[in-house]
Amino acid sequence: MSDPVQILWTPAGIPMPSLGSRALVDVHDGDTPNVKMPVRMLSIDTPETTAETAETAGRIDAEFKQLAAWIREGIAPISDDLAAFLLPKIETGKAGSLQFRQGTKAAAFNTENIKKRLAEGRKPGKERGIFIRTADAPFDDRNRLLAYIAPNYSKKELADRPREKRPTFNLDLVTEGWAAPFVIYPSIPGELDLPLLLKAADKAVKEKKGIWKDAKTLLAYEYRALEKLHDVTKKKVEKTALKPGEEFSWRSRYCVDMRNRELHGPEDYFRIPPVYRLWLWPQDVSEAVGQLNLTPSQRLAGGGSRTR
Repeated sequence: MSDPVQILWTPAGIPMPSLGSRALVDVHDGDTPNVKMPVRMLSIDTPETTAETAETAGRIDAEFKQLAAWIREGIAPISDDLAAFLLPKIETGKAGSLQFRQGTKAAAFNTENIKKRLAEGRKPGKERGIFIRTADAPFDDRNRLLAYIAPNYSKKELADRPREKRPTFNLDLVTEGWAAPFVIYPSIPGELDLPLLLKAADKAVKEKKGIWKDAKTLLAYEYRALEKLHDVTKKKVEKTALKPGEEFSWRSRYCVDMRNRELHGPEDYFRIPPVYRLWLWPQDVSEAVGQLNLTPSQRLAGGGSRTR
């Protein structure tokens, strides 16, 4: 019989999602399994491919057009100003299909770009390894690793290459216009990296690269929010009871203008150019106000605009 011990510890642990038909784990040696996991690339947002097929994307076209009608009728719980900003993008009847096409192109670019950059300057079959830098909180609420990813360079290569010549794959997507900046407090890029991100995004917007080519583009976070708004509004139309707080659950993040540190409410983000939006979860607002010396916008302090 073993002796009793006085150390009691219950680790929280992280449950990793299934990867379908792909092997989740292979074992290098007895105590070194290789675990495959999804990585959510930090500070960027690419168009969604959750529709999976063009046919499903077409159904989303119809849902968003229906949502536009509900907004016009004053049924959807959205402010007048944000509605006026979003309606031209969803009344086209093509918003879902456009998102799917853009998401497919973004994924194709990322796949080829990673392959190309890992092979750069290397012999065939001797590709570079991957460098990963995680956020302070390494996993999101879907248990994806939050990280910046780049080719792994030697010390000499790092010394010889300026930072802008060895960008992360995250930055590459922004540079080519296939991702919008999506910086969320407190995972803000460092003082040397943030200017590179904003400069690349500004250039991509001005040159109308990738997603910025079409003025009717829904940014991915807008697309996801409108999917939720459609579902909430549909419940209202069908007179299905909503859970407490569900009516406005489709938008929750506050937004800061990085140019002047002005804090805006969840439905006023569009007043800030996409390049300069810093997002805050509600639970982080109080801390961020002190840490970043934020000032509430006049609209936020005064209660904002009317919601339908």
